[in-house]
Amino acid sequence: MILSRQAIRTGVSHRRAIGPSAMANAAQFRVSIKFVNDMVILKRTTGSLEAKKQGNGGGHGKLSGVVADWTLRRIREKRCLTLDERVFELRDVQGVKAHRVSVWRHLRGLGLTHKKRPAGGRAEAA
Repeated sequence: MILSRQAIRTGVSHRRAIGPSAMANAAQFRVSIKFVNDMVILKRTTGSLEAKKQGNGGGHGKLSGVVADWTLRRIREKRCLTLDERVFELRDVQGVKAHRVSVWRHLRGLGLTHKKRPAGGRAEAA
């Protein structure tokens, strides 16, 4: 029988409260002893067995807010800038140092991706 994560958390916590050792609980639910002990501590401190939300939530990095507005405006003004040129502009104009990957993720988060020109707009092959 396959149990859900929440069912395992609940079962481990309930069974531990009625007496069996952490080692017996770990063997029964096929989890580590540390997991059993973590569930006991979680239940004791929070009163709940709900998993904490993962990740940093996003939307609060140094490239959000004012820089997002500036980025969109700058792209409308000059569409042909490379990613590295955008990184340099951010540093020189906005005073924000960021890695090129962070700038790329920021652009992607704004819904902007790299698009090649359509076939009719390409230069002739040599």
